[in-house]
Amino acid sequence: MYSVLDIETTGGKYDEEGITEIAIYRFDGDNIVDQFSSLINPDIEIQPFVVKLTGINKKMLQKAPKFFEVAKRIVEITDNSILVAHNAEFDYRILQTEFRRLSFSFERKTLCTVNLSRILLPEQPSFNLGKLVRNLGIPFTNEHRAHGDAKVTLKLFQLLLEKDIKKNILKKNIENLNPNKAPSKYLDIIDKLPSEMGVYYIYNQKNKIIYIGKSNNIKKRVLSHLTLNKKKDKNIQKEIGYVKFALTGGELISLLKVQNEIKVNKPIFNKRMDFRLFPMGIRIDSAPKYPNIIIEQIKKNQEYLSAYKTKREAKAAVIEFRSEFGICIQQTSLMNKEKICFNYNLKKCDDPCLAIESVESYKNKIKFLTKTFSYPYKNFLLIDKGRKNGEFSFVYIKNDRFSGYGYFELNHQIKTDDQINSRLISIENSLDTQKLVQNFLLRKKYLKLINLQNIN
Repeated sequence: MYSVLDIETTGGKYDEEGITEIAIYRFDGDNIVDQFSSLINPDIEIQPFVVKLTGINKKMLQKAPKFFEVAKRIVEITDNSILVAHNAEFDYRILQTEFRRLSFSFERKTLCTVNLSRILLPEQPSFNLGKLVRNLGIPFTNEHRAHGDAKVTLKLFQLLLEKDIKKNILKKNIENLNPNKAPSKYLDIIDKLPSEMGVYYIYNQKNKIIYIGKSNNIKKRVLSHLTLNKKKDKNIQKEIGYVKFALTGGELISLLKVQNEIKVNKPIFNKRMDFRLFPMGIRIDSAPKYPNIIIEQIKKNQEYLSAYKTKREAKAAVIEFRSEFGICIQQTSLMNKEKICFNYNLKKCDDPCLAIESVESYKNKIKFLTKTFSYPYKNFLLIDKGRKNGEFSFVYIKNDRFSGYGYFELNHQIKTDDQINSRLISIENSLDTQKLVQNFLLRKKYLKLINLQNIN
């Protein structure tokens, strides 16, 4: 649990400042579960430059509560949580100073979005809150007011959580909050999960990820893990401590995200086959006079036309190539080379194996086949629904290679490489990612494609 906050002060000498406004959003990693915002009467003068910056003046604070009147609410809303702020050291110091004046010890763990941004967004030219979020395409209203700054810090923190593929932020959160306490009932776990599309992470009581999965209904899928009698599910039931999740919006991002994070985190209850979704590949062997189509288990440093879950699926695809593109079945790894081509006798093949078809003609067929597995554009965005109303997701293909995914709000433009990269959660290009994107393109399971002609 996190408490994302911002504080406006009077300015003045170190440790003599007073709070003029505070805003806190209690955040569970996905949703705001509580919030508090209030002006504060500091009983001291506000520095003129602060009045000019924030617009908060003495008159506005005359009827505002004093800090001691809201102190209990601040303690309650931040209880058992990590304080998150942009330049958290400052906000935390101010809070501790105010509580010290009340003879109360206020102790919380903190996370600073400035430091996190430097780690997870190193390419950004500035880490000033206003400049940073605008570069990232995050709408920012009510700047230099506590509720506005806290709300935009929350949105920035959500993006940083997405960028944190190894879940170091999440691990820190769990470790700080009752690391040895496991939920007493499965129901406690299930109640906190959404019935929406996304990726879920099952942790053991030592705060280690033991299983990662995806589902269009996270609550239902996790419930099945806790009720089924399969070996894997029984092991999960014995080890489960916590379940965290990340909503994804569209199915494609859900598949891309789960496949990548299984590879990165290597949970013990994910089978080794989970690390590669499509282990069988089809490649073109151009060495023979007539190119051959080879089906084999995917090897490193080898270029493949496409990938498949099983050898049977790969075989079925090659057989389809025969009818769709006129590919000779004898020029594949499916058949031993024979003198007579059965498909030629059926007039379904021009018989390159008997050298009846010209080499040039057959190579053109292979070239056309290869082209059908290419992306529709060199650079494009595949746009789909987002995680909430007013948000869209995107998958980015750059120079015919998968780059990653991200999210943007309705009023945010993403037309340049810099705009895209600022929102991008990078994932390494692979045959798996290529296959997933191609499948969705073929099935047209997206809202629209944006051709980015001018991006290099």
